[in-house]
Amino acid sequence: MIDLIFPDGSVRQFEPGVTGRAVAAGIAKSLEKRAVLIKLDGALLDLDRPLESGGRFEILTRDAPEALETIRHDVSHIMAEAVQELFPGTQVTIGPAIEDGFYYDFARDTPFSLDDLAAIEARMKEIVDRDEPIVREEWDRDEAVAHFLSIGEAYKAELIEAIPAGEAVSVYRQGAWKDLCRGPHLPSTKHAGKAFKLTKLAGAYWRGDHRNAQLQRIYGTAWANEADLEAYITRLEEAEKRDHRRIGKQMGLFHMQEEGRGMVFWHAKGWQLWRTLEAYMRRRLDAGGYEEVKTPQVLDRAFWEASGHWEKYRPNMFVCETVEGETLSLKPMNCPGHVQIFKVGLRSYRELPMRMAEFGACHRYEPSGSLHGLMRVRGFTQDDAHIFCREDQIIDETARFVKLAQLVHSDLGMTTAYINLATRPEVRAGSDEFWDKAEDMLLQAARAAGVEPIIAAGDGAFYAPKLDFIVKDAIGREWTCGTIQLDYVLPERLDAEYVAEDGSRQRPVMLHRAILGSFERFIGIMIENFAGAFPMWLAPTQVVVATITSDADGYATQVAQQLRSAGLRVETDLRNEKINYKVREHSLAKVPVIAVVGRREAELGQVALRRFGSDGQEVLDLGAAVKLLATQALPPDLAPVTEEASLGMGAAKEAG
Repeated sequence: MIDLIFPDGSVRQFEPGVTGRAVAAGIAKSLEKRAVLIKLDGALLDLDRPLESGGRFEILTRDAPEALETIRHDVSHIMAEAVQELFPGTQVTIGPAIEDGFYYDFARDTPFSLDDLAAIEARMKEIVDRDEPIVREEWDRDEAVAHFLSIGEAYKAELIEAIPAGEAVSVYRQGAWKDLCRGPHLPSTKHAGKAFKLTKLAGAYWRGDHRNAQLQRIYGTAWANEADLEAYITRLEEAEKRDHRRIGKQMGLFHMQEEGRGMVFWHAKGWQLWRTLEAYMRRRLDAGGYEEVKTPQVLDRAFWEASGHWEKYRPNMFVCETVEGETLSLKPMNCPGHVQIFKVGLRSYRELPMRMAEFGACHRYEPSGSLHGLMRVRGFTQDDAHIFCREDQIIDETARFVKLAQLVHSDLGMTTAYINLATRPEVRAGSDEFWDKAEDMLLQAARAAGVEPIIAAGDGAFYAPKLDFIVKDAIGREWTCGTIQLDYVLPERLDAEYVAEDGSRQRPVMLHRAILGSFERFIGIMIENFAGAFPMWLAPTQVVVATITSDADGYATQVAQQLRSAGLRVETDLRNEKINYKVREHSLAKVPVIAVVGRREAELGQVALRRFGSDGQEVLDLGAAVKLLATQALPPDLAPVTEEASLGMGAAKEAG
């Protein structure tokens, strides 16, 4: 007999081989009709899978949050069946569920078109209506290879050949269609529902290797109900409007071109945005007790071999050979260089913690197919810093960093939604005792900062656990921005040490930390978060002085000069155009304030202020307007401290 422990804590015994369906039927026929999956000791299994062992047991219905990934996986199989029915001779490869949806890669000589997606969707709905049973079967590996080769599925056969000899192969039969798959799946196609939509076409390489055959990928999304699907489509449409590549072009911030793949050409306004962000970050770091350094862009291969990056990271490094026979590499990361600075001279325990920061330009080779605007580039600058400290300082330093990161994200218009504690991966360095201690220290640090982290099991770096910061933007999307990682390994590899209080030589602990991650990606996120309408302190152009008539040109120049003297970034628009045309044009450019001046304003020494997003205007004396706008344009860390803001400033000071 096997013991099944139900969610209410009760325990019932069953014969080995009992299925989840039979258990559900024994409870209530209505439950059997609604059941779609079971969960045994945290693992999802098919409803009709025979159970050979007991454990914590739960019956899941279709509306359970855990069922959504399986719904998406089912829909990817339904799509593959539809494609092969509509386009005979197409080979299927892999089709997993992913965040918000699924995809499937196909091998087909003729490219799919967007018109094909509508036909595929229609056939998918027919397959759902067929209510095709989905049945798991176990096949002999060699027989499975022979079968898939016989029906022209060479890619499936290759996947099966990679399975160790003698190991059973899991195949799911869906009506007359079948696929290699680990599962689990819902009982039949009807349970997948029709709340799905195919979203886009893309290219992909077999097994992600550019040296292999190119495949065609169809992406889709699937949800438990139509309301969730419609909400997601609305978010997609909003995200499309906010696409940083489109807005960046409209606002003249940056561009990218084929001759510099993955490299950014920053235009004057985009670079002004960068400089403003960098200056803000520098002030926050200065206040936090960081020392800013600068390390070389190019270093010898021997250096990267010593750090361990050559062995683990070589495919992502840009390498060059000199005429003198040197093998050099552009740095893919800043941390080994910071260790070299730490090692100069004999360090004392009294110097710790040492907080070393760098706006470090790095280069990493990313496959061209993975590049995406500012979000995925080959050349980038990190707001990087490394804290060298004693083990007894880890909790305090980490807690201080958590508060600082939350403050910065808030200043930049995003909320820290939650923090992940990424724990030990399957392949890792160090003993279980080390990981127990390191994970506990990060947990204590997060709690000391007033945060209860979410455990992300297995997502830690191979050398230590980490805290990852997930922020939410204006339309509810989540982005990973910011991390702090414990590292005992690199100081050991590069022989970093300090003199302890007892005179012994000790290894420092190295905390790798970043708040933005990279300037490029974070600016891309900010563009989409604000839809280009930056708060006044960040806007590349803060005020445009626009004239109604040409006889106000001289006064407009005077207004602009006074605003510039007060520290504002100002442009003038003296063109011979109607004022409504000028206002509309600068509103499309998302300028925060348009200062309108005409003959009357010039005579009275006034300006009419029009704010972005508002149809009204505010008429002020020039001196009052300059004072008001100069105050409103101050960055958050320089703005007058209100009672509410003082709490945040106190946190920043403490973080220093």
